[in-house]
Amino acid sequence: MGVWLIFFLLGLGTLLPWNFFMTATMYFTSRLKKPSLDSFSANQTVAGEERSILEAKFNNVMTLCAMVPLLICTYLNSFLHSRIPQRLRVMGSLIIIMAVFMVTAVLVKVQMDPLPFFIVTMVKIIIINSFGAILQGSLFGMAGLLPASYTTPIMSGQGLAGTFAAFAMICAIASGSELQDAAFGYFITACVVIFVSILSYIMLPKLVTHLDRLTNS
Repeated sequence: MGVWLIFFLLGLGTLLPWNFFMTATMYFTSRLKKPSLDSFSANQTVAGEERSILEAKFNNVMTLCAMVPLLICTYLNSFLHSRIPQRLRVMGSLIIIMAVFMVTAVLVKVQMDPLPFFIVTMVKIIIINSFGAILQGSLFGMAGLLPASYTTPIMSGQGLAGTFAAFAMICAIASGSELQDAAFGYFITACVVIFVSILSYIMLPKLVTHLDRLTNS
């Protein structure tokens, strides 16, 4: 049961990052809105149109920045498995994803202009989906060395990722906090889940008796 739960948490950790970013669209687009001003100059009007474009194109660019790295890194993962140890691929990916969420949580409290915020957000999306693809491929490769029943909890965890992200967002909004505070708590929740996934992976070799093939791969 302990091993099943660990694989479930690891499966949750593979798709949770993307689902958390996708569910937080309201927060991201709110940071791209034009600041309300009492008077506008001609230059400010142009800047406002540029910011409106960023807000309108956010979802399309976000999807592009997610799917292209996912496709490329899924393909590259077939070559990485023989060159980079499995433990490094899994742990490294989880740590980097958690670091991205920590940065995201910190940036909630940092004032940024719309364009730099847009660029930083897209870079973070590229990073989490690139390492998410490596993590997912590594987990299924690891599960393939074990009995077939270990694949089920990974897929179950992935299936729960979207629901968990939506539930976390509902709780953040229902808390009655300002959007900034709600978003901060939302992203901290993701950090906690990824951290639990890291601890679970560290515990895995102690629970699986025939894990020598995994640690040596």
